Amino acid sequence: MARVVLVGNLAQVTGGVAEFDLSATSVHQLFRQLGELHPALAPHLESGVAVAIDGQIFQDALLEPIGTDSEVFLLPQIAGGGRTTRTTPHPGPLP
Repeated sequence: MARVVLVGNLAQVTGGVAEFDLSATSVHQLFRQLGELHPALAPHLESGVAVAIDGQIFQDALLEPIGTDSEVFLLPQIAGGGRTTRTTPHPGPLP
């Protein structure tokens, strides 16, 4: 069975349960199993989470296979990285 770890606030949705041993063979199947175990988690999985399987992070992971001895980490997506606009002049040279 694959070891599945929920990171960050995802474990709050499951009442604090952060680790599971599940027999899913794909990320899609994993999401379905987790949604059945914890229905409140399903909307978070549908809206998008980052998925790391055996240390490799996947963008569109639904069809990625999961091995019987795999470690799968689910992380909430992180926003940011956009450009910021300075509204006041900087008092000196930029570093």
